[in-house]
Order: sequence, then C-alpha cells, then structure tokens
Amino acid sequence: MEMVSYDEDPEFSMVYENFSEVSDRKAAVKSPSAEDKKGTAAEPDTGVKICRLVAVGLGLMCIIQAALNISLRLAHFSLNNSLTEERDECKKINLGIEARFRNLTEERDELYRTVYDTTVIIQNLTKERNELKRMLNDSTQQVWVSFNGSFYYVSSTKKTWQDSRNDCLQRGADLMIINSQEEQNFARRFRKYMWVGLNDKQTEGRWEWVNGNAMTTSYWSEGEPNGGRRENCGNVKNFEYDYSWNDEDCSTSLFWVCEKKTFP
Repeated sequence: MEMVSYDEDPEFSMVYENFSEVSDRKAAVKSPSAEDKKGTAAEPDTGVKICRLVAVGLGLMCIIQAALNISLRLAHFSLNNSLTEERDECKKINLGIEARFRNLTEERDELYRTVYDTTVIIQNLTKERNELKRMLNDSTQQVWVSFNGSFYYVSSTKKTWQDSRNDCLQRGADLMIINSQEEQNFARRFRKYMWVGLNDKQTEGRWEWVNGNAMTTSYWSEGEPNGGRRENCGNVKNFEYDYSWNDEDCSTSLFWVCEKKTFP
C-alpha cells in the first residue's frame, strides 16, 4: 500500500493532531500511572486510621462519662451526708429550745407563785399595820382610867353590842358592870352614849350582867326599858341625868366602855 503523507496539507495535519490528542487521552484514562496506582493502594490505610481514631474517641468519651457518673455519685453521697448532719444538728437545736422553753415556763410559774405569796404577805402586813395603827390611835386617844379597884377604857369608835364585848375580851376585860351609885356617876362622867354589860337576851325582861349575875340595882331612864323583844341590850344614854340607862337593839353601833378588875 502506498503511504500517503499529509504533511503537505496543513488542514489535514491539524485534524490528525487533534485525533492523536484524543487518542492519548483515552489511553491515559484506560492505563493509570504508577502514582495513581500508589494513591489507590493507600486509601484503605487511611480509613483504618480514621476508624481507630473514632474508636479511641468513643473510648475516651466512655471513660469521661464514667468519671462524671462517679463524681456525681460522690457529690450526691457527700450532699446526703451533709444534709443528714444538718438535720441532726437542727434536731439537737430544737430539743435544746424545747428544754429551755420548759425551763422558762417553770421559772415563770415559780415567779407567779412568788408574786402571789408576796402579795398575800403584803396584804397581811397591811392589815396588821392598820390594826396596830388603830390600837395605837386608841391608846393615845383613850387610856385606861382607874376607879374603885378597876380599870376602865372607853372606845373612840362604834360597834354593835356583841362586837364591843369582843373588843373588851381581847383586851383582857369585859363590858362595864354598874353595881353602885358611885359607879353610875363615874360612867356618866365619860359623857358618851355607850354600851355597858347589861342584856336580857336569854329571858325577856330578866336583865343580867355579862358575868351572869342578875341586875339588882338599876338606873333606867323614865319609861325604860320599853323595847320588848326588839331591844335586848343596855347602854348609858342620857348621861346628863342620874337615871340614864336605855334598852336598845343590840345591832346598833355605839361607843362602849370596858372594865378590867385589878384583882379577879
């Protein structure tokens, strides 16, 4: 066959060159180079390394997670212990407060009793003081007067017949007994409307003295006694006159005269 040269035809030569370039490219695609082969062989090694790195990372994460769990458990345990100790301490404090409250309540009650007892003592002392003042006042205003073998005391206050007699008895005496004109005149000298020791309480109309002796000598005012069962106690009323006795309701409050014998 006859070989034809196309070098002489520039246009055809260009087509030929283009065709050759395309052929070379196809050949390059179909036949990889040694470097390409080396790169392709290295790709499996890189994947293994990545898998190993991922596994190591997961292992580290598991270790970290376990460490965190342990730390949380320890923290929770420590917190529980702390709360338990605080609770026990609060209980102790509460018990101490309750005990102190009971002690304060007992102290308060004891103070109340002390105040009450002190108040009672003060009241009693006040009564005694007032009684002493009254007795002192009586002793300064009225003194015992001696006459015919007896001592006589005339009150500065008024009482019923029985209360008057009780006062005389407390003084170691009794209401005055008048057995003579001399004693009658002596009683009139006090110039007071006052109880004497005469009554008919036991038997109406039977007048007797506080010593139980019957009245034998009398100094009744004109028309007396006239009270019947309503007026059973005797007194000196009209002291301006020799005959000055009067019967009166025993509950009337009058002055009184006490008599104390020098010799029983």
